[in-house]
Amino acid sequence: MTDVATANLNQTRPEFVRELASDNAFGVVEKPLTAFERVWNQGWVRKATILIALALIWELYARWLDNSLIFPTFLDTVDAFEEGIRTGGILDRAGHSIRVLLQGYAIGLIIAATFTGLAISSRFGQDLLETLTSMFNPLPAIALLPLALIWFGLGTGSLIFVLVHSVLWAVALNTHSGFKSVSNTMRMVGKNYGLSGFGYVTKILIPAAFPSILTGLKIGWAFAWRTLIAAELVFGVSSGSGGLGWYIFEKKNQLEIASVFAGLFCVILIGLLVENLIFRTIEARTVRRWGMQT
Repeated sequence: MTDVATANLNQTRPEFVRELASDNAFGVVEKPLTAFERVWNQGWVRKATILIALALIWELYARWLDNSLIFPTFLDTVDAFEEGIRTGGILDRAGHSIRVLLQGYAIGLIIAATFTGLAISSRFGQDLLETLTSMFNPLPAIALLPLALIWFGLGTGSLIFVLVHSVLWAVALNTHSGFKSVSNTMRMVGKNYGLSGFGYVTKILIPAAFPSILTGLKIGWAFAWRTLIAAELVFGVSSGSGGLGWYIFEKKNQLEIASVFAGLFCVILIGLLVENLIFRTIEARTVRRWGMQT
């Protein structure tokens, strides 16, 4: 080793102390939000703003068109909606529709769970679900109305039949896709803990696949709700009563166009309530709480 290298090795590095920089040296690190920004960051405020803007556009366009038989104003629609609530007509029809919807939705979920259980337990079950989904999922439920009339007659049975078709394939397809997407690591964790059968499904597969399951539930609900209204428009009256679709059909025949829009308005309100109260609450208490969504 040379004398220069030896000198460098024996040289001691001088000690020094870095003074901490003050907060002012970095400028503004965290800028406080203004009152407007704090309010605007609330999701419900942004959505309410969108709804108000749509209602304003509706009102301005209807006033410009000036033809209540074609397009009533938003205020006339609200008045008709309030009248329907006071008389109880629109609430009774909405209650009838929701009762039928819940029956069809529940039956569809049970059948979807059965098909999905078969699909994750055997290859034949998987082939069966994939084949049936490919066959029937593209088939519109409203196209089955003639068969429903022949098989179940004019009444609730026909409505439930088309509702089950609307719910079944969307829920089964998304649930099965969610189960297939569960990582092998999660599966091995369950096996290492000795889980099998029902415990393995409920504690490993369902929580891991729940985002896909929830998506299937939302899609199934949306398909079922719009199918029900469409079916009621065609044959949704039985035993002297009918749902919202039949209410809209009756008001159209009576040329009460504002009441027709009030019925559609009620359909939209129910959809918003289910999405933002029921499904959003489930999402907040499950996938968001588990850190599976931001």
